[in-house]
Amino acid sequence: MDRPTALTPLRYVDVGGRGPEDVVADAHGRVLTGVEDGRILRVDGLAEPKAEARVETLAETGGRPLGLELLPENVLLVCDAERGLLRVDLTDGTVRVLADSVAGERLRFCSNVVALSDGSVCFTVSSRRHPLEHWIGDLVEHTATGRLLRLAPGNDTPEVLLEGLQFANGLTASADGSFLVVAETSAYRLTRYWLTGPRAGRSEPFVENLPGMPDNIWRGTPDGPIRVALAGPRVPPLDLLHRATPAVRCAAARVAVHAPFRPTGTIGVLAVDDTGRVLQHLTRRHSRFRMVTSVCETGGRLILGSLWERGLAVCEAPVPK
Repeated sequence: MDRPTALTPLRYVDVGGRGPEDVVADAHGRVLTGVEDGRILRVDGLAEPKAEARVETLAETGGRPLGLELLPENVLLVCDAERGLLRVDLTDGTVRVLADSVAGERLRFCSNVVALSDGSVCFTVSSRRHPLEHWIGDLVEHTATGRLLRLAPGNDTPEVLLEGLQFANGLTASADGSFLVVAETSAYRLTRYWLTGPRAGRSEPFVENLPGMPDNIWRGTPDGPIRVALAGPRVPPLDLLHRATPAVRCAAARVAVHAPFRPTGTIGVLAVDDTGRVLQHLTRRHSRFRMVTSVCETGGRLILGSLWERGLAVCEAPVPK
């Protein structure tokens, strides 16, 4: 991995709600996000340096929206940590539940979603043990209960493609649609799951030993780079704890979920290609905008989302090499 490049902030935009966890850009350069109180927001004017950003509410999920996937005809897929996989009509705000259980088990922590060309939808579940409000417990306990699921067209019950993932998070497809890339946050890696070809149904490491914890993934165009938000740097004591016995990790997790938490000031964004080569590593230490959980690009700017903050950060977007 080449030497990191500075991640340069340009402005901060308050969106009027806490925790804009994922960000996606539409064809008009507007950014959609979901906040803690359940609202789906659209923010316009972020790439205009002197313009006042305009924030409008498009829908309310009635839960806690996380990962988003924008579809044609003004439709948004939403991974809701409380309600499951949702379909939101952005023209009238109608919300429909596509899936809220798998094999009789309630979906309690849906994380990110991607739509495939065959009409199916794949999405991740970060943890089967810890809910969103106790996310740090899963990172500490290292439960390996994350899943990759697929919902076929016309079905309301997903199938499990892959399980045993360490806090499954961001998700995107390769340019040719032959595989998926899944972020495993607490394993500091990206994993490839093959959809087609002789290795279909198998998984393998795609990029390992990342410099931080990968969160949501953004790909603006099929031939564009895969951008990965790094929610925080590697934590050596946490790496050491992950090698402890399950009983020790479980006890540590019980403490962690009740302990005060404040994210570090180190944030980052990676750009990766379909071969797993890291094209760019943007980072900033002592950042006032903390816990970057998502990134998208619009108007030549990078837009950063955060589970922690009450707004979005607009940054320079150096071209990946």
